[in-house]
Amino acid sequence: MALALAPRPDERLSPLERLEVLCDPGSVSLLRTDVLSRRMGEKARAGDGVLAGSGRVDGRPVFCFAQDPSFAGGSLGQAHADTVVQVLQLAERTRVPVIGFVESAGARMQEGLAALAGYGRIFREHVALSGLVPQISVICGPSAGGGSYAPALTDFVIMTENASMFLTGPGIVAQVTGEDVDAATLGGPKVQGKNGVCHLVAETEVDAALLARDLLDYLPQNTSEPVQRWPAAAPPSVAPDATVPAEARRVYDVRDVARSIVDGGRLLEISPRYARNIVCALGRLDGRAVGIIANQPRHLGGVLDSDASQKGARFVRTCNIFGLPLVVLVDTPGFLPGTKQERLGVIRHGAKLVHAFAEADVPRVTVLLRKAFGGAFIAMNAKDLGADFVFAWPSAQLGVMGSKQAVGIINRREIGAADDPAQASDDFAAAYSETNMSPTAASADGYVDEVIAPSETRSRVAAVLASLESAPRRRRQAGNLPL
Repeated sequence: MALALAPRPDERLSPLERLEVLCDPGSVSLLRTDVLSRRMGEKARAGDGVLAGSGRVDGRPVFCFAQDPSFAGGSLGQAHADTVVQVLQLAERTRVPVIGFVESAGARMQEGLAALAGYGRIFREHVALSGLVPQISVICGPSAGGGSYAPALTDFVIMTENASMFLTGPGIVAQVTGEDVDAATLGGPKVQGKNGVCHLVAETEVDAALLARDLLDYLPQNTSEPVQRWPAAAPPSVAPDATVPAEARRVYDVRDVARSIVDGGRLLEISPRYARNIVCALGRLDGRAVGIIANQPRHLGGVLDSDASQKGARFVRTCNIFGLPLVVLVDTPGFLPGTKQERLGVIRHGAKLVHAFAEADVPRVTVLLRKAFGGAFIAMNAKDLGADFVFAWPSAQLGVMGSKQAVGIINRREIGAADDPAQASDDFAAAYSETNMSPTAASADGYVDEVIAPSETRSRVAAVLASLESAPRRRRQAGNLPL
C-alpha cells in the first residue's frame, strides 16, 4: 500500500509510514494481529501498540514491525510481545531479514510480570535468529529497558538524531541517584554511538529507513545464501598511496586508501564514533560485497586498544557470519601500553580480535601499508593466523617493534660505548631495518606472499577474492551475540 502523500524528510512518521518508507512501494502487507490482542479486552486494538508485516526491499522479501508510541507510549504488554514474537518466528521459518522500528517506554507496568515475560520471549527469538538472518533495529525515539536490550541483540542498530536508548529513564535516574539528566545526555546517539551500542546514525526517520535499505544491500537473505553481486564500478582515479606519508609518525586518513580501492569509492562505515583508531566499513570490490577493517593512524596513531579490539572482533564475526570476504588494511605501531589498558583488560579484548580472525572461514586478504609491529602484526590477520593472502607495499616495515627500540635493546652496549651514540643508534637502526623489517625479507621467509606496488592493490585483492569465491567454508559459525 503506497502512501497517499509522501512525508517530508523531517517529519515524524507513523508506524505504517515507517514500514512503507522502508519497503518497496506497494509491497507492505500487514499481519493480522487482532486475534493476538483479543485477550486484552475491548480497549485493545490490533497489534496492541505495534504494527507488523511483510514487504520487499529492492525486491527481496523481509519481515518488519514498528512500535506505536501514541499507544501507551509504545510500552510492551503481552499482546504486543505476541506480535513481535510472531514476526521473528516467521522470519526464522522463511529465512528472510527482519527490521524493527523501536520506540518504547519499556515494559507496561499495568501488566507486571506478563510484560517482562514478553520481553524474555522476544530476547529468546532474537537469539534464535542470530546467525541465521540479518536483524536490523531502527531506534526512532526514547527506548527504555527491554526496548534497548532487544535491539542490542540484533546485528545492527541505527538511531535517529532525536532517539535515545537507556536501561532506566531520566526520571528513575533522578529518583535513585539524584542525577538530573535529559534523555539525549543519558542515551542519545552521541552517547550510544561513542560506546558502540549504536552502529549508524541518521538525521531523520526517513534517512534511517533508507539507511536500513542501504545496509541490507551488503547482506544476504540468510547465512545459507550469497550476497547479491552487482556490476563492478571503477574506483576514484586516485592512487591508494596518494595520501600516505612516507614518515611513519605522520598521520593520514586510512579511509582515503579504502575508498581508492572499492567500487565508486563508496564506503558504509560501521560505528564511526566508537574506537576511532580502527575503521570498520562495508563496501564493494569488483561488484562483490566485502568487509574492510583498517587501522586508523589519524586517531591514536592507529594503535590497537581494548575498544578497538572489541569493535574489530565484533565486525569480523559479523562479516564471517554473513559470508562477507574481509579486506584488512594494516598500519599500526602495536597495542597501546600502560596501566589503564591493562586495567581495562586489553589482553582479554585483544584475544577476542585474534579469536575472531582465527575462526573466520571467509576469504581474508591483508595489505600491509606502512608498519605493523608486535602482537598487532599478528592480531591484524597475519599469514600464520589464517590469512589467505598477505600483500605488502614496498615501504612497509614489519617486526617485533620499531628499529630504534629494537637496537636500543640489542645493541645498547655498542651504542653506549660509541663516540656519537645518536649516530651509532641511527646506523644500527638502519642496518636492522634493512635486514629484519623489510617486506622483501618477510616475503623471503614466507610471512608475506607478495610485495606489490600500491597502484596494484585493487586488482590484486580482487583477483585473490575471485580465486577464493568458490572455496567451501569449513563450518557454520555461531550467532552474532554481543561481545
